[in-house]
Amino acid sequence: MALPPKWYQFLVCVFASLGSMLYGYDLGVIAQVIACKSFNTTFSPTDDEIGAVVSVFTGGAFFGAAAAGPSGDLLGRKWTILIGAIVFCLGGALQTGAQALSYLYSGRAIAGIGVGVLVMIVPLYQAELAHPSIRGRVTALQQFMLGVGALAAAWISYGTYVGFDETNNAQWRTSLGIQIAPAFVLACLILLFPESPRWLIDHGRAEEGLRTLAKLHAHGNENDAWVRAEFEMIQDAITFEHEHEAKSYTELFKDKSCFRRLFLACALQASVQMTGVSAIQYYSVTIFGQMGIEGDDTLKYQAISSVIALVAQFLCILFIDHLGRRWPLIFGNVGNMVTFIIATILLAKFPPGESGNTSAAWGFIVITWIYNFSFSATCGPLSWIIPAEIFDTKTRSKGVSIATMVSFAFNTMIGQITKPAMTQVRYRYYILFIICNLTNALFFWAVLPETAKRPLEEMNYLFTNAPLFVPGMKKSDYVTHDLEHRVEEIETKQGYAQHVEERA
Repeated sequence: MALPPKWYQFLVCVFASLGSMLYGYDLGVIAQVIACKSFNTTFSPTDDEIGAVVSVFTGGAFFGAAAAGPSGDLLGRKWTILIGAIVFCLGGALQTGAQALSYLYSGRAIAGIGVGVLVMIVPLYQAELAHPSIRGRVTALQQFMLGVGALAAAWISYGTYVGFDETNNAQWRTSLGIQIAPAFVLACLILLFPESPRWLIDHGRAEEGLRTLAKLHAHGNENDAWVRAEFEMIQDAITFEHEHEAKSYTELFKDKSCFRRLFLACALQASVQMTGVSAIQYYSVTIFGQMGIEGDDTLKYQAISSVIALVAQFLCILFIDHLGRRWPLIFGNVGNMVTFIIATILLAKFPPGESGNTSAAWGFIVITWIYNFSFSATCGPLSWIIPAEIFDTKTRSKGVSIATMVSFAFNTMIGQITKPAMTQVRYRYYILFIICNLTNALFFWAVLPETAKRPLEEMNYLFTNAPLFVPGMKKSDYVTHDLEHRVEEIETKQGYAQHVEERA
């Protein structure tokens, strides 16, 4: 029995999101690596060198995301995923076999390039394959699989930490080497999966694009009314884009509709980092130590946080296409703000390690878990969903590439300034994130139109015609229903042809 089309699309997108899992795993595993005694005995790194080992990864990802933009347009989505997976394998192998810190720097940078490519291209590929009614949940897989990777890293690292002797380099090499396996599987099998039909049609391979659409949405039936309507709509949109839309990065800034979408995507990626997600996670580990929680117990509480994040991300997958994009993003930032207000009060009134109030410190840890749920159910997944769906075929790869670069740039910045900021201004640093979460909510309330369940080819109409201040707009006024009308026309023609055939 053949899988229902939407299940087939979902499973293809699950496989592609192995690339996202690599990001979460690599971010999670490096904390265990630099904590291993065997690692420190082998390399004797300074604090600055340890910081470089961690941060060079996101630096590489910045350049990987930049490279994925033109690669996605020129080579296609599948070949770009293949390249990203191969590059990651090379970086992972170099890290695993590192004989000096220079090997580790190079391996982390190369793996970062691979991850940057994958994190940029995978949600774009997913959005172009999925039916509009499930597009949100399949692109939300990016954040979910990132969480799966982080959880896997936590428990694999724990196993190698307690399973190998402190003098054995396998304690950290094993967990670094394991990350190569999913990247190798992704590289080996991605070419067996369908290419984006929009990319195929955009590059003059219309018949192959039609066959792919039929395979994705109608068990291969090229005469299905929805498939024919979608095919015609994509062709018309691409013809228009070839005549009017961006053929280079500079045109993204010249066309008002393109720039509006680029500005929103970049603002969204920057805003996610300014919710404080990295800062609160970094400082929560410090509080564990100040409370006297160390070693295996630290992993336990980090794992609880990872499980909470996975539950929240799974709920996002279930409900995001029903709830839309706009209001979950707004309420998510409000929820983040509330948790930061409480956390700031707790840190100000009961400084960890000074007040001796363990109940207050535990209250802070619980608040970080609540924050993690709020962020993982809303802002985190939506930062990948929205950029992947708002651009035209001609601008999508370029626009998502720039937005992803912004994400890695802000991630690196927050990672660099958090430790000195918490040392110098302490709890006052959290006030920054209270303000940012509030302004995020107000900003997206004011400027972000609802994009859920719209065909990708309707986004140009929406962002060209919708007002810049969106709260007063009626969604129905900016929906063309072009796809539905085409389906009805084709069904009518097919019904008439069948009637004539039966009469004959």
